[in-house]
Amino acid sequence: MKSQRSRLDRFIVSREGIKRSHVHQLLAQGRILLDGLAAESISQVVGPFTHVVLDHRVLQAEQPRYIMLHKPPGMVSATCDEQHPTVLDLVSAPYAKALHIVGRLDFNSTGLLLLTNDGRWSRGVSSPQSGVVKTYRVQLEQPVSSNYRERFAAGLYFAFENITTRPAEIRRLSDFEVEVDLVEGRYHQIKRMFGYFNNRVLNLHRLSIGALSLDLKLPQGAWRELTLSELNALGVQHCYREVMPSGSGCPA
Repeated sequence: MKSQRSRLDRFIVSREGIKRSHVHQLLAQGRILLDGLAAESISQVVGPFTHVVLDHRVLQAEQPRYIMLHKPPGMVSATCDEQHPTVLDLVSAPYAKALHIVGRLDFNSTGLLLLTNDGRWSRGVSSPQSGVVKTYRVQLEQPVSSNYRERFAAGLYFAFENITTRPAEIRRLSDFEVEVDLVEGRYHQIKRMFGYFNNRVLNLHRLSIGALSLDLKLPQGAWRELTLSELNALGVQHCYREVMPSGSGCPA
């Protein structure tokens, strides 16, 4: 998960193998550009997506990537797996190997999956503290009882781990189908929550993450990059740039 940041002088020293004192001279001569503007201080922060140019040579130009993928069943939410195909195998782009998964889905679960190379954005989307709601459609083996809603809202206690889940909302669609809203994503959480009532999950499909819903035009296995408006609607700080404007790099 790439999120490394460093001071400008340390970045130049590591890339160019020069003395730190020489960086002052480069700076004074206006030979270092950060996101199209002359660098002003050796203590400026260089982030993973800061565009860095020295004497007209590009030292760093990686672009932030934000991907929506419609996960099919039978694929692992991982960057690599020795036994099964992974969701990254579906991304036919030169930058695919730099991506990581933002909140996994189980092997046979389907629906909205996000991929990125922006570690800070990934943590913001996934962290319960951010309050980003994930919505799932769940098919169950047994009918939904009337007490599910109250128990989900109160949080369920799991003694083995000594944890109580955060409050979750459940909406009944039919006797055997519900929608669930979560702000956290513990391992097999939804299956375990219904398992608390001895009710097995037959099918799990993620519909949305915050204001971002799965694009209905995307068939299973297909993907596309998120738009600026979609990223803004999600409300988590990102580094998206449609073009490389002067001085508009991702905040450090």
